[in-house]
Amino acid sequence: MARRNDHTREELIDLTLNTVRDYLAEHSHHNLSLRKVANLIGYVPSTLVNVFGSYNLLLLHTVARTLDELSNEARLVVEQAEGPEQALYALAYCYHDFARQNPYRWQLIFEHNMNGDKLPEWQSQRIDSMTAMLEGLLSVIRPNYSASQVLQASRVLWSGVHGITLLSVDDKFFADEPIDGKELIENLLSNYLNSW
Repeated sequence: MARRNDHTREELIDLTLNTVRDYLAEHSHHNLSLRKVANLIGYVPSTLVNVFGSYNLLLLHTVARTLDELSNEARLVVEQAEGPEQALYALAYCYHDFARQNPYRWQLIFEHNMNGDKLPEWQSQRIDSMTAMLEGLLSVIRPNYSASQVLQASRVLWSGVHGITLLSVDDKFFADEPIDGKELIENLLSNYLNSW
């Protein structure tokens, strides 16, 4: 077992979160526990509780890092797009691709539960940043629409893209032939934008 002074607090945070990320590359968070994380990094569970506050908050920090990574990828594809509509499609495809490449980390984002505790502000800001990206694109596409119309459209599109992504990641389309989730996303976006 590592001793408390083998790593600084910041090094221990990085070591822990990198270990959890690596674990989630192959396994579901359902197979993870505070004790397992502690064993993987050579510390006792109480040390991790002292650093993160709780196992739940340790997982929330993992979610935060995953959202940061997704957000950075999303910003890149939006910046490289030629126009707001192309950026909207690129954003949706990025979301889908990220989930397909990181299924266990992506699932943790939506399965993590604060169990009645208030979501910390640092996490709320991450979520707001992601939804603001989508709302910003829709505002440019339809500049005459009200903020509430844009908000509603953003939630409809995000819900649709999320649902398609969820079924794609879990391979739950229940069809005799393979279905490409990105084709479904393209269908959803084009039909919605044409009628919006």
